[in-house]
Amino acid sequence: MCSASTLAISCPEHARLESEFIEARDRMRGLMRLRKLEAAEERQLAVRVAMAIARLKEHVAEHGCERGGLVPSGPDLKKAWRKDN
Repeated sequence: MCSASTLAISCPEHARLESEFIEARDRMRGLMRLRKLEAAEERQLAVRVAMAIARLKEHVAEHGCERGGLVPSGPDLKKAWRKDN
């Protein structure tokens, strides 16, 4: 049986979802550093990050492939896209 890290590396869907999360998170962080976002714009970006996290977590739950620690949960979820991170 393969380890979780081996499964994650060999799973293209996991890699794609992980990349989607990182892209959404980095976009939100970058825009927040550049300028003051309007409430609607910030909410839209936050939803994009949250949905990317949800899709990745759902994939991990269904397939058991996980790199470990990249996708935040609980209190770390808000820190994932906070301005001061």
